[in-house]
Amino acid sequence: MKIVVLGGGESGFGAAYLAKKKGMEVFLSDKGLIKEDFKKLLIDADIEFEEGQHSEERILAADWIIKSPGIPKKADIIFKINQKGIRLSSEIEFASQFTDAKIIAITGSNGKTTTTSLIYHILKNDDLKVGLGGNIGKSFAKQVADEDFDYYVLEVSSFQLDDIQNFRPYISLLLNLSQDHLDQYNYNYEEYALAKFRITENQENDNFFIYNKDDVMSQNLLEKLEIKAKMIPFSTKEKLKEGGYLNDNKMVVKLADEFSMKIEELSLVGNHNIANSLAASIAGKILQINNESIRNSLMTFQAVEHRLEQVAEIDGVKFINDSKATNVNATYYALESMKQPAVWIVGGVDKGNDYTEIEELVKKKVKAIVCLGLDNQKIIDFFQDKTELIYSTSSMEEAVKVSKSLAEKGNTVLLSPCCASFDLFNNYEDRGNQFKNEVLK
Repeated sequence: MKIVVLGGGESGFGAAYLAKKKGMEVFLSDKGLIKEDFKKLLIDADIEFEEGQHSEERILAADWIIKSPGIPKKADIIFKINQKGIRLSSEIEFASQFTDAKIIAITGSNGKTTTTSLIYHILKNDDLKVGLGGNIGKSFAKQVADEDFDYYVLEVSSFQLDDIQNFRPYISLLLNLSQDHLDQYNYNYEEYALAKFRITENQENDNFFIYNKDDVMSQNLLEKLEIKAKMIPFSTKEKLKEGGYLNDNKMVVKLADEFSMKIEELSLVGNHNIANSLAASIAGKILQINNESIRNSLMTFQAVEHRLEQVAEIDGVKFINDSKATNVNATYYALESMKQPAVWIVGGVDKGNDYTEIEELVKKKVKAIVCLGLDNQKIIDFFQDKTELIYSTSSMEEAVKVSKSLAEKGNTVLLSPCCASFDLFNNYEDRGNQFKNEVLK
């Protein structure tokens, strides 16, 4: 079988490596330049590759094409592949065909990385043989090739779900839905939401689907869709007969038996993290992990880097790195958790953002806005009459200096950009690391 892999990053290399190991004929093509460390891995694995171009004739002669999630579905080469009717899959689809391990897959607009890491921590803490992959950790395909895990916990994006055919998790979780990546979904919120729901489309009645009963869009779509998996809800607003909910500052999970824990014992703070902890606990109970082990995991879990990460306190000013907040809803959670007046660093590549969702929170919590991006005009126009102080900057060094000059003792400087990072940075990690470096300088 002729396999072509598009994209030479973590997921692309992993897919090519697995295909090679399975005895397939493999060719990897990247329109950009491949990083030196991945190039070396490709050479060591004797995988043929090209960079800086797509050799169309060769690509379109493939039996199966594996696409990295970063390649836009509107790209010219993707159009041609679809025209020819060649099977086009994501790495998660491809790798899942070669493992019998139970897959726990997590999607949603916000909280994916935290909840995926938390479920992985719960399983690892219970001494299960488990791998972490998808949008986080090491390549899922590479682990399928080299490891012998019984479980995989995968963070899954809508882009990866766009390119599945048979992907069937044992447990799927849809944490929440908010308007994100609309530029890739014809600026249609329902189209984006339905892409997320694909996580459950191949599940059968011996599988589980964990969903958020408080999420309006999820509830609307559940009325139209036929879900075969056993559905288990969680809610922070109402008591449930089955699932996870809040009751008198306690989180409760009711399945075959009951698990409960005081909110103050959780290592994660904020309302959104109570929802994430409920979802993760339900997954733990489905996998028959005992209550004591789940409780211990929820108490010992360390928050994810670049997600409400406390960097330092300098002269009474807290500096918080929330660079992973690349949409308005993620920033909503960050602002909601602020206990002190905030100097808010915001901006980057706008993905069709509607800032009305956070307008009232900004009026209540933010004393100054520092825009960070090549084009800050949309943010300035929207917020100029909502706060007295608004500044435009075009480098992290400048943004941190301006923020420090504005912040007084008892304030918080919050980097929570609402936007993608690609105008000034390689990715959100690069943006978060630069913020931390400038703060510590």
